[in-house]
Amino acid sequence: MIIRLATRGSRLALWQTEHVAQLLHNAGFATEIVPMQTTGDAVQDRSLAKIGAKGVFTEELEESLRRGETHLAVHSAKDVQSSIPRELELLAFLEREQVNDVVLSYNEQFSLDKPGIVLGTSSTRRKAQLRRFYPYADTAEARGNLQTRLRKLEEGQYDALVLAYAGVHRMGYDHLVRAVLPTDQFVPATGQGSIAVECAANLDGALKNQLKAALDHPATHACLLAERAFLHTMEGGCSIPSFALATLEGDALRLHGGLISLDGEEYVEEIQRVDSAAEAYALGVAVAESVLARGGREILASIREHRG
Repeated sequence: MIIRLATRGSRLALWQTEHVAQLLHNAGFATEIVPMQTTGDAVQDRSLAKIGAKGVFTEELEESLRRGETHLAVHSAKDVQSSIPRELELLAFLEREQVNDVVLSYNEQFSLDKPGIVLGTSSTRRKAQLRRFYPYADTAEARGNLQTRLRKLEEGQYDALVLAYAGVHRMGYDHLVRAVLPTDQFVPATGQGSIAVECAANLDGALKNQLKAALDHPATHACLLAERAFLHTMEGGCSIPSFALATLEGDALRLHGGLISLDGEEYVEEIQRVDSAAEAYALGVAVAESVLARGGREILASIREHRG
């Protein structure tokens, strides 16, 4: 049997899918990679927040699962919408890469402390965090795949880019990293650094179990379960500046989650722990409910009003 893998057509997405394919090959499965173009890839003249649709990087891949054209869809976990349709299932999360945001520049002397610098990013969360922690820096929209953004950087459209380390590292651009942003300030987006694998809920149960055994990293899965429960309770996605990072501390699970206003002025964060990873989902819900109760609802209402 050949396992067909749906993926976006970018170099990073193909790298991720080839990694999934290798793990499946190690478990005795033959694979075929099926690249597709998503709405998020096709629409480059607007920010993700302005596109407005949920699942802008996942919808076309999910349709192929529904139609039975592919067996698995491979996503960056941070791109997966907070609510999964009932006919689909998140089967596995691969072992997580380093989660930090990083700053890239061709200028070896680049410094975040220099006033008036222009930082390129397409992330609503990163823009808000930069406005809070580096208010003297300007931000500019930076859509496109990694290579497109680096070309724009080389052309001088920005002084630096702010990106997830995982993609930078996987594509071999570590030599351009000028700063690693601390996760206590630049708390990443839900799922950052991990690869998610999705399937149709009605996929054969025995096959599902075999695929999950070959791909899933239980520690990462527990962390992502807490983070995604947080995101789902917040009713948010990549268009709102929420953040969540779960970490295992022995048997205990810690979750740092929160929400920041678009201008970076209002900031609500919450850190909670549970004694067992079995409580991951409840932990995510509890942190989100606390953030909403302590000012998060007002921040969300302001964001929605701002966007009309």
